[in-house]
Amino acid sequence: MKFRRLALSAAFAATSLWSTSAIAETEIQFWHAFTGRLGDLVAEQVETFNNSQDDYKVVASHKGNYSETLNAGIAAFRASEQPHILMVFEVGTATMMAAKGAIKPVYVVMSEAGANFDQDAYIGSVKGYYTTPEGEMLSLPFNSSTPVLWVNKDALKEAGIDPEVDLSTWQKVGEVLDKLKESGHECPLTTAWQSWIHLENLSAYHDTPFASKDNGFAGVDTELALNGPVQVKHIQQIGDWAKDGKFIYAGRRNEGGANFRAGECALFTESSAGYAGIKSEAQFDFAVRPLPYWEGVDGAPQNTIIGGASLWVMEGHDAEEYKGVAEFLNFLSSTDIQAKWHQDTGYLPITAAAGDKTKADGFYDQNPGTDIAVIQMTAKQPTANSKGLRLGSFDQIRGIIDEELEAVWSGDKTAQEALDSAAERGDKLLRRFEQANQ
Repeated sequence: MKFRRLALSAAFAATSLWSTSAIAETEIQFWHAFTGRLGDLVAEQVETFNNSQDDYKVVASHKGNYSETLNAGIAAFRASEQPHILMVFEVGTATMMAAKGAIKPVYVVMSEAGANFDQDAYIGSVKGYYTTPEGEMLSLPFNSSTPVLWVNKDALKEAGIDPEVDLSTWQKVGEVLDKLKESGHECPLTTAWQSWIHLENLSAYHDTPFASKDNGFAGVDTELALNGPVQVKHIQQIGDWAKDGKFIYAGRRNEGGANFRAGECALFTESSAGYAGIKSEAQFDFAVRPLPYWEGVDGAPQNTIIGGASLWVMEGHDAEEYKGVAEFLNFLSSTDIQAKWHQDTGYLPITAAAGDKTKADGFYDQNPGTDIAVIQMTAKQPTANSKGLRLGSFDQIRGIIDEELEAVWSGDKTAQEALDSAAERGDKLLRRFEQANQ
C-alpha cells in the first residue's frame, strides 16, 4: 500500500508539473508572408526565441504574399480570430493606422508590459515610416529593404564589357544596355517591384514628390504627383528600352528574380533583400551596386526609401499574451539577432547597434557591396519627398500603376498618358479613403 501511495503521489506530481508547464507556456500567433529562404530564416528566429525561455511559444504561420497576409489579418479580426502579430508590407501602413480598434500600437504594448524599449535605438530612416508625428512607434520595423542594382559580372564579361564598369547613372546604364544588346544578350535588364523601384523610389531618390501633403504624411487629403517630368522621363526611357529588347518585363512582383538568379539577365533592379536568394542560387559572379540616378536632376541622388514590412500587434488579447509579444519583439530587435538577420538576408539592420556589430564583424569587408543599402538610406537626411509614402488604399493604387506601366512596356501608351491615367485613377481611391477616415 505504501508503495502504491508513493507511486500515485509521483504520478500526480508529474501530472501537476506537466500541467503547470503547459499552462505557463503562453502561445503567441505570428502571421507572416515569407517562403523559401526567408521563410526558413524566420522559422529559425522563432525557434531560437522559443528555446531561449519557457514562458511563451511563438507559432509562426505563412499566410500568402504580402497582400494576402494583410487581407487574412483583416478577415481574421472581423471574425475575432486575429493573430497577436501580423506582418504588413509598408504600403499597408496607412490602412493599418486607419483600422481603429484593430491594432494596439507597439509603444503601448511595450509600456503596458513594462518592457525595456528604446525607440531612439532604431535607425531614423526606418523608424520614421512607422511612427506618429510625435515619434511614437506604431509597428515594429522588421524586414526593411531598399532597391539596388544587381549585376551579373559574368554576363558583362561575355559581352566584352568591363565587369567593374560605372553604372551609377541611368545614362551610363543605357550605354551598357546598348553593348549588351549588340552582343546578342537576350535579357540586358529586368526588374522586380516596378512601382516601388521605378516610381516610388525614383521620386524619393530625385527629391521629387510622389504625392502631395509630404507624400501623405501630412494628411489623408493628398493627391498623386507621380506624373511629373522626372517620372515621365524615366518611364518613357524604360518603355523605349522595352521596345528595343533591352528591358525585359517579367511581372509585377519578383518574377524577374528567378531569371536573374538563373543567369539569364545581366542587370536587375531589386530589393537589397535579394541577397539571400542570389547568394544561395546564383552560379555566376555577381555584384551589388547603388540604384542608378539621372544625372542632371537637382538634388539627385537624395536617398531611397524602404520597402518590406513591419509587425503590427492586434487588439483583443490578454495582458499576459501581450507580455509575450513584447518579449518577442524585443528579441527580434536585439543586436545579435538583428545583425544576423541583416547579414543573412540583405535587409537593413533596423538598429544602429546591429549595423555597428556587422561592420565590426568584418562582414562588409568580406562581402563587398552589402553595405550599399545602408549607405544609400543614411547618407543624406531625408526630405519631405524622401521620407517615405503613407497613402490610403495604396495596395490597390499599386495595382493601377502596374496596369498603366504594362501599357507603356507593350507600347500601347506613352509614359505621359499612362502616368496621367494612373494619377487620375489613383486619386479617386484616395478620395474614397479620405471620406472614410474623416
